[in-house]
Amino acid sequence: MTDGPAITHVREVPDAPDALWLLPGLVDLQVNGYGGHDVNGPDVTAEVVVALVRALARAGTTTVVPTVITAPEGDIVRSLRAIAEARARDAAVRRAVPYVHVEGPHISREDGPRGVHPIAQVRPPDPAEFDRWQQACGGLVGMVTLSPHHPGAVAYTEHLSRAGTLVAIGHTHATPAQVRAVADAGARLSTHLGNGAHAVLARHPNYLWAQLADDRLTAGFIADGHHLPADTLTAMLRAKGLERSVLVSDSVALAGMPPGEYTTPVGGAVVLSPDGRLSEAGTPYLAGAARCLADGVAQVVRLIGLPLGDAVRLATLNPGRFAGGRGLLAPGAPADLLLLGPDLQVRQVVAGGEVVL
Repeated sequence: MTDGPAITHVREVPDAPDALWLLPGLVDLQVNGYGGHDVNGPDVTAEVVVALVRALARAGTTTVVPTVITAPEGDIVRSLRAIAEARARDAAVRRAVPYVHVEGPHISREDGPRGVHPIAQVRPPDPAEFDRWQQACGGLVGMVTLSPHHPGAVAYTEHLSRAGTLVAIGHTHATPAQVRAVADAGARLSTHLGNGAHAVLARHPNYLWAQLADDRLTAGFIADGHHLPADTLTAMLRAKGLERSVLVSDSVALAGMPPGEYTTPVGGAVVLSPDGRLSEAGTPYLAGAARCLADGVAQVVRLIGLPLGDAVRLATLNPGRFAGGRGLLAPGAPADLLLLGPDLQVRQVVAGGEVVL
């Protein structure tokens, strides 16, 4: 390829109802599972991880950050080893998976902020445990979500930052001062901001305002039409700004599956409704998301009227900054591409130079 400028966004073309859109492959920083495959629970193997990456590629997500949630240390280690083994065995997985995101177990124990993470396994941050994770998977843990309310959160954030691991704030009931303290120590992201929170908050101050206001934090948002109402997502994107916002799927294994009642290692007993809402059975709490990242891009265009170019940026260039500079079209960059139809549905996908859809 000859040298030339990188394409980092979609150029809007007026009066083109039949347009096909060529985009960079999507970059998802938070994926628990998809298409019946899950990186959590007792059944995770390297084969499961390979199948997950391939299924996501066909859905347009060509860079995948597998997300392991709160669990006993042995279970977390098992998942980490399976992901590392999949990368060692399969070149496509190695190319698609830059690192692993561990969401927890150092989060809030309170109902609401904890989400569906098992309360029995919530525990304070421990640098020694993190070091054991890294030893088990060859240093593959590249992001950890924690709640800043823990007394050891600042020291833990400093320890991970020195190791080159991103720290994200999430599933928290921390005070604004505690949020600022971990940002001072090196935290750089907010995990699915607006979710993993209390149903009712003090008007001000609270931990959402504190994260929206801190320009050091890039916020992830789940745009599936269920996690954040349209007006809330609009206001949060405007407050945080497009430069410091990313879309994530937070998809779980039930994404793309038929509606019904299920039992999963991530949320236990859950209900998947016909409109794609996944809830913890008998509660109003969401249990992850059941849509892929490409659907999130379409949702922000349809629900809040965001221009397609901006929506694509939130799922490519912006998260790509946290994944080694992926999510753009440029000479010499990985050939990760997808074609969207005028209905914003994925028509074709190229991952690593190979047509996968």
